Amino acid sequence: MLARRFTIVCLLMSLFGMFFAILVAEAGRPARSWDEAARTCRLACPTTLRH
Repeated sequence: MLARRFTIVCLLMSLFGMFFAILVAEAGRPARSWDEAARTCRLACPTTLRH
């Protein structure tokens, strides 16, 4: 019984640790160049092309 609870706690903590590591890694990454280009193009480029 104790081993089962310990296993469940360890699995939950490892999942939390992986989720937290993903959040920290994403926060530390610089912005991607295509994200910046899409933001500026949305403001400057026409959304509908007329022929």
